[in-house]
Amino acid sequence: MNGTTDNRPPEEIRAALDAHSTVTLAYTDADGPQACAVFYAVVTTGGDGTTRGLSLVFVTSPTTRHGRALLAGDVPVAFTAQRDGQEWTALTGIQGRGTCRRLDGAERAAAWDAYRSRFPYVEGSDRLRQAMERADLWELSPRWLRLVDNGRGFGHKSEWNASAPPVANASEGQ
Repeated sequence: MNGTTDNRPPEEIRAALDAHSTVTLAYTDADGPQACAVFYAVVTTGGDGTTRGLSLVFVTSPTTRHGRALLAGDVPVAFTAQRDGQEWTALTGIQGRGTCRRLDGAERAAAWDAYRSRFPYVEGSDRLRQAMERADLWELSPRWLRLVDNGRGFGHKSEWNASAPPVANASEGQ
């Protein structure tokens, strides 16, 4: 990073993250690779040039397999977000890599506000709200994101890297 530069993902990638609500989160533990689906909310923080300028927050219990794997903090993960049932000519989705950590205190409170705002039905059920309030909130901090948008042309890609400016139409490493 070069200090004052705002290196948050470009608007087209942020819009794609906002357009989806579920990520498939891939991680590795002692038993090998695994993936799980979690609902997420996008949180934009900072503006101070830090790489935590955009994160995804999600709820899970530390007793699940993925919760146990993420407990170490700043655990490397990969993830995707896309809608089911898309035609290949209009396929749009996000691929990413980053780290996950459990949130506490004021960070947890801010993440909870974002999560409730993204999923207002949580407030509509006392039972669900109470269960969610007891659950742990986690932050996924992307370090690399790729938007795939076949609606702009087959194989169109835009990439963002936390330590470099975005690259449009990158063709390497699917």
